[in-house]
Amino acid sequence: MEKSGYISEIKEYTEINVNRCYQCGKCSAGCAIAGEMDYPPSMVMRMLQTNNEENYQSLLQSQSIWLCVSCQNCVTRCPMEIDIPRLMDYMREKAYREKKVNRKSSNILSFHKAFLDSVKHTGRLYEIGLVAGYKIRTLNILQDMDVAPSMFMKGKLPILPEMVKDKKQLTTIFKETEKDASSSHTQK
Repeated sequence: MEKSGYISEIKEYTEINVNRCYQCGKCSAGCAIAGEMDYPPSMVMRMLQTNNEENYQSLLQSQSIWLCVSCQNCVTRCPMEIDIPRLMDYMREKAYREKKVNRKSSNILSFHKAFLDSVKHTGRLYEIGLVAGYKIRTLNILQDMDVAPSMFMKGKLPILPEMVKDKKQLTTIFKETEKDASSSHTQK
């Protein structure tokens, strides 16, 4: 019988059954970031399987969910093909909505927001906009600015952004995504 609580909520929103994991450890062995995480992927899975609210809250406040780069190594190595990056993405979204983001992960969240803002306004990644948005959010204005001139001279940093043609469609996509996210979280 399936446990209720956050396990069923995770399954409802991600279609991932955390109880399928049998703790082989291949996900952690293949994770390039596992050594930097407070909880490597296999431990994340085990903590979720306990259906213990304290464990779940620890994960939402952990740095692990923000360090996952969604490289898919864990999925390709997993004998059960459990999509851990999708699970991490769900937990990041949950931690953000519940204001439980790990303080050490604030730069990662700043980059995430700057990236989405860049795409939201141009439809594509505009590197100068991304860097400017990130630096403003982190107040780390001068770090690594010495590389900008050489990147500009090599044509890697265009002054003007390339824009998508149908900006209205882009706006609709972002509005629908935000609406879907907020409605799915208010149902619970």
